[in-house]
Order: sequence, then structure tokens, then C-alpha cells
Amino acid sequence: MRDLRDFGFKDQITRSGLSVPSNIAEGMTRGTPKDKRHFLLIAKGSCAELRTQIYIGIDIGYIDKACGNRWLQETHEVAAMLSGLIGKLANE
Repeated sequence: MRDLRDFGFKDQITRSGLSVPSNIAEGMTRGTPKDKRHFLLIAKGSCAELRTQIYIGIDIGYIDKACGNRWLQETHEVAAMLSGLIGKLANE
């Protein structure tokens, strides 16, 4: 993917990938569980967006299938962790 010349695709996948930890960080600095959940939900949405872009990248040959499948697995794991944290905050 490093040599990919489709800069729009690279930019979009980079943006969604960076959005996940950025929203987690911002959310965890908020004072109320409701505010924290809000940003964690945004992070989870960015994770889903990234997953979609990975699927597309694999389909059009921009991302190696083995690498893409590892990334897909990681996005599923991150989303599951976010769901657990969101659920925990809902009980506070």
C-alpha cells in the first residue's frame, strides 16, 4: 500500500484509521460517562468505515488479501473492545 499512487484512497484510509484512537483519546478525557460513550461510538463508527475501505481495497487490488484480512480481524477486535467499554459506561 505504501507504493499506491491513489492518494485519495490512501488519505481516506489513513483518516479513518487515525480517527479511531483519536476519538478514544478525546472521549476518555470527558467528564461524564455519556460524553465518553459519545466519542467511543464515533470511534466505533470510524472502525466500521475503515473496515469497509479495507474490503474495497482488497477487492480492487490495492491491499494484499493476507494483509487486508489481518487488518479486518484487528478492526473486529477493536470494535468488540469498544463495545465492551461502551456497555460498561452505560452502567455508570
